[in-house]
Amino acid sequence: MTIKAGSEEIKVGLFGGTFNPIHLGHLRGAEEVRESFGLKTVAFIPAAIPPHKSLEEVVEVRHRLEMIRLAVTTNSSFSLSDVEIKRPGRSYSIDTIRHFRKEYPEGHLYFILGGDAFTEIETWKEFPSLFSLCNFIVMARPGFWKTSLPAQLPEVLKQALRYDREVKGWIHSSGHTLHFQEITFLDISSTKVRELLERGESVRYLIPGEVETYIRRYGLYGKKL
Repeated sequence: MTIKAGSEEIKVGLFGGTFNPIHLGHLRGAEEVRESFGLKTVAFIPAAIPPHKSLEEVVEVRHRLEMIRLAVTTNSSFSLSDVEIKRPGRSYSIDTIRHFRKEYPEGHLYFILGGDAFTEIETWKEFPSLFSLCNFIVMARPGFWKTSLPAQLPEVLKQALRYDREVKGWIHSSGHTLHFQEITFLDISSTKVRELLERGESVRYLIPGEVETYIRRYGLYGKKL
């Protein structure tokens, strides 16, 4: 995924999540991050067994995989990775990052996540090691964390970061960067989409049309559309 074209190293975004289901907020956020950071591609990486969610609330991974494929197929800068599906057991980000770091040791990797997920980073497996392996981009609402780190971050992480005006972000002691990137705020969540579907209400303009058709075909998330 991260390869060299001559002397130019290509930047790759790693966008992990449950995507239950994928929606336009995911897609627009990834597109704005890709453009802002000059990423060659953004890989959407669905979790097979998400560590922080009840499996009762998550549809089968084969359905989530196919919905992502349908959602990203029209964007040549987006791709789909099944690395977490092929790996047995729970899907931990640290294992996924190590996979890509081992495969592309000289690549510039950027792990993309939302602001809510970032505030819970201390609960992630081996979280102190995450920032030693790749760069991080936190998708944030306008006005969300400019030049100060949130107070709820673990102290061990705060001590390893320093703000740099030139890079307009935080630099980890490993040399990797942490950015809080403001994106267009779309008040859409997978939870909201599921609730609408369960009530038999419209989800048009919240998820891609192809994904809506797929959900209707397989009767996912409650009532058929």
